[in-house]
Amino acid sequence: MTRPETRCRACGDGQLTQVLDLGAVPAADCFPPADQPVRPDEASHPLAMLLCAGCGLAQLAQDDTASSEPRGVEPQALKDQAVEAVNCVQQWLSGSTVREFGSPHGGSWLPLLAQQGFTATTDPADVVVDCFGIMHEPDQRAAIRERAAATAPTGVLLLQYHALSTIVAQQQWNALRHGHFAYYSMPALVRLLTAVGMSVATSWSFDLYGGTVLLAAVHGHIEPDAAVRQILTADAPVLRPEFVGSLQHAADAHTRLLRSWLEAQRCAGRRVYAYGAASRAVALFARAGLDSALVARIADASPAKHGRRMPGTDIPIISPDALVDAEPDVVLLTVPDLLPEVTSRLPTLAGRWVDVDRLPQQ
Repeated sequence: MTRPETRCRACGDGQLTQVLDLGAVPAADCFPPADQPVRPDEASHPLAMLLCAGCGLAQLAQDDTASSEPRGVEPQALKDQAVEAVNCVQQWLSGSTVREFGSPHGGSWLPLLAQQGFTATTDPADVVVDCFGIMHEPDQRAAIRERAAATAPTGVLLLQYHALSTIVAQQQWNALRHGHFAYYSMPALVRLLTAVGMSVATSWSFDLYGGTVLLAAVHGHIEPDAAVRQILTADAPVLRPEFVGSLQHAADAHTRLLRSWLEAQRCAGRRVYAYGAASRAVALFARAGLDSALVARIADASPAKHGRRMPGTDIPIISPDALVDAEPDVVLLTVPDLLPEVTSRLPTLAGRWVDVDRLPQQ
């Protein structure tokens, strides 16, 4: 088992405060075959978040899991987001070469940029793109340096991240998961990029995941624009451990509410299924002690997950078609951003969707 970090993954500071502890949970990306019994040690991986006093980076305390091959399917919401983002950054798309640091969850801007004449390269590029990729790097200092080195002297680094301020404000405690080593605020990223000789020039905000930010950084020193300054001010609270620590109460309350809500559904004779066998749901399902008596099945768009089960539970993963055929009374949606997509593709389930993050109070 790996030991918790004693130094910041980015700046090396030793002043790390634990702000969220989810205890021992299953590995978020390991989906066992459905016919494989749940092992007693399956939910045995510590999951906690630390906040660095030196640079403000929120980070995974430790990860003793072994990465599995990604089995997800890129949601339509993420594809739409890429199109919107590329449209927003047009004035920064100069030159002819692009380098992308991808995410294990899939998705790429390269086809969109190829349509505008950019050629992918492994050399320093005019445009460097990182869309939710850098958070998967255990060594954040090395990751920042690598992206800075990949950006040509007159180039631009476009980096998109799920904002820590969003995670806290919307109580998205289950954003914390194994394999996600960092959670960013604008102050933290400004400090980290400054340390490698880059400046954040401007930024754009999007609704994806409740609130994401895309920044443009360049070599040398320049003053940030009004958009960046506004986020810097708004992000000031997430540098305080007591503020980020509110996620602990949210995690505990959400877990209790989900369990009690599902028990009430069972008592009322309603058949509950779920949609979205996503990594963000693993800790929630495990902490709530869910099983197939409470959630009969969970559907997912990824064929690679069909015939498997949710980690730490006996809940089988089925196809969307099988979900429709089952005619459940209630469908628990584990990824709210999927709602437009699933309501369009599965119209017969209209009126049965319940957002796992907005459960009715008992």
